[in-house]
Amino acid sequence: MSATYGEDKRYVIGVIGDIPALLTFWQMFKDKANDAVLQEIGIVAVALPGGGALPEDDRGVNGHIPTYAGYREMLESHPEINLVIESTGRSGLIQDLRAHLPARVTLVERNAANFFINLLASDKIWVACKLDLLHTQNMLKTIIDQMDHEILFLDNRGEIVGMNKTVLDRLGKAKREIVGLSYCEVFTGTDKPECGFEKDPFGKTMQTRGPAETMTSEVGADGRVRYFRVYTHPVFDEEGAVNHVVAIRRDITQRTSMEHRLQQAEKLASIGELSTYMAHEIRNPLFTISGFANSLMRSGGLDDKVREKIGIILDESRRLDEILKSLLNFTRPTEAQVAEVDINELVTATMSVMSLPCENQGVTATVDLDENVARVRANPDLIKQCLINLVKNSLEAMDGGGRLLVTTTMTHNYAVLAVEDTGHGIPLEIRDKIFSPFFSTRGKGAGLGLAQTRKIIDEIGGEVDLVSRVGAGTKITLFLPPILAVADSEESA
Repeated sequence: MSATYGEDKRYVIGVIGDIPALLTFWQMFKDKANDAVLQEIGIVAVALPGGGALPEDDRGVNGHIPTYAGYREMLESHPEINLVIESTGRSGLIQDLRAHLPARVTLVERNAANFFINLLASDKIWVACKLDLLHTQNMLKTIIDQMDHEILFLDNRGEIVGMNKTVLDRLGKAKREIVGLSYCEVFTGTDKPECGFEKDPFGKTMQTRGPAETMTSEVGADGRVRYFRVYTHPVFDEEGAVNHVVAIRRDITQRTSMEHRLQQAEKLASIGELSTYMAHEIRNPLFTISGFANSLMRSGGLDDKVREKIGIILDESRRLDEILKSLLNFTRPTEAQVAEVDINELVTATMSVMSLPCENQGVTATVDLDENVARVRANPDLIKQCLINLVKNSLEAMDGGGRLLVTTTMTHNYAVLAVEDTGHGIPLEIRDKIFSPFFSTRGKGAGLGLAQTRKIIDEIGGEVDLVSRVGAGTKITLFLPPILAVADSEESA
């Protein structure tokens, strides 16, 4: 190794000794040295008092580092040396070195050199391991913090010992405010032992020593429902005991919404098949029953009790026929003609008709129209039907009176029609069902109003949004695609 080996080194070293001592030292240095050590140490020359030459097969010393017959010659040729290591331990040589070494050069005897190299190597290895560990920790923390899922690290009592940045951002709190809380308080806002879950995943993980999961939901401050899936995974210590648990909460609202829409589509397909069967197999005998009932009602010689019973048959026949008509209309594609619809005019006309039912029920109806709202391409009668369905539902939710607000506005992508009431709100447990066919909380009607509304809006490429708070009211918003400022041929394309 050339003299430049010592450049930019903290310790520029010359080694002094006989051949056996020098080879022993060199072997120790090779065994202990690593990249961290070599960044600090540079051996630039070797002195062999008494002459001699190193063996040819040990090129590690003789082939790369200059060798001199005495230490004075070595120091003259290498003034950069600031530390001399004496590797023989001979007292006479040590005394000579102490007497003649320049003040700028530090003398390190053999025993001290062994200690020095071992200490420096150990220290640098420890520093390197620490840096590597910190790098791994930072990389792992970065990955966990960038995940959208909320992650908590729990002890075996379910108390929080750590969390990722997603949790801190959602709660708007510092880490010290969350450490020590029950994971229930963070994931469900309650300190109940079971967190309000149907099945407590943490308890199951501690019991079975395996992963567990459950699903939960919550109504936010904006009245919207969010669905979450909570997973727990055990962390074992060296003895195989569960000493920590990783709890993950993942927002599955979007996926759940898609699943509900798929289930509804499958249900509609089944209803379509059923309605075809009912139209052919039920309406014909129903027509016969109502025909004979009408004939009997017109005949003479019937007492009042018999007429009452025949009247019930006719009423129920008509009710069943209306249900069948609603069902058939619901399952058929809407083939009504579309046109440019001014939703402000449509709202004004519809609410003038619905104002009387509102007054009769003690409901104050307010209409707030945005004059800049765009026209939409739809069938005006169907949009009017959607609005009437929403207003009727709101009135039924305000038996003791209240306030009804109908608004129009414009967003970046949609013309918006919203109906908001101050009724009793929709409980969480039935919120997923209200757009399903045949679901009704009133015990009357076919339960097709909201399902029909969603079907109409979906078919024109719009969206339906629901916000509800129990005891505070409900708001249903229809997002209607506006007419674009293009030629008819381009729009139809």
